[in-house]
Amino acid sequence: MASGENQFPPQKQYTQPGKEYLMNPPPQYSSPDYNPSNQLQGKIAVVTGGDSGIGRAVCNLFSLEGATVIFTYVKGQEDRDASDTLEIIKKAKTEDAKDPLAIPVDLGYEENCKRVVDEVINAYGRIDILVNNAAVQYERDSLEEIDDATLERVFRTNIFSYFFMTKYAVKHVKEGSSIINTTSVNAYMGFATLVVLVPGASACEQGNKSHERGCAWTHMDSITNC
Repeated sequence: MASGENQFPPQKQYTQPGKEYLMNPPPQYSSPDYNPSNQLQGKIAVVTGGDSGIGRAVCNLFSLEGATVIFTYVKGQEDRDASDTLEIIKKAKTEDAKDPLAIPVDLGYEENCKRVVDEVINAYGRIDILVNNAAVQYERDSLEEIDDATLERVFRTNIFSYFFMTKYAVKHVKEGSSIINTTSVNAYMGFATLVVLVPGASACEQGNKSHERGCAWTHMDSITNC
């Protein structure tokens, strides 16, 4: 940043998941210059971890493009951000889109993933787009600082949820549907203090390549890694 320009104040939060409403200034989730063109008109889209960050931006833009959006969040920890995001996408939604829905859930467990998919199917009848976005990361300076609870939490959120959400959603997708998995640049280059995150990011990347081979079974357009 050039000398004399405004500097962002330091951003530090000591708990997971992070709270977007505590950030100053708030992150930008959309551009005032963006011109929607109804590319997702009539689509039903599910975004995990949609309350903040990448998830909020995706929810907003999908809504602007005409999709009906359902997103998940962690109850008791992300309620404020989830409420804010729900209001954002209600304002962004097009006239023909159905009302958006926010589902509180811990997606690290198979039965919860099944419940989310069942709730979406019961309410909307199908899933056209699934964005597996929910994830956590913890900085650790050495392997000795990583305990089994932390390791399990990362894999349950970053890997188990992707697998089980896809497992149950794939039964309901039609030809032309998409499943989008988000991962981290650390899957390719690593990072010294994110040793607990890198294996999960790499597992997501390699798992995604394996899933792509199964696209023909369900006539999906794509399973994409972002």
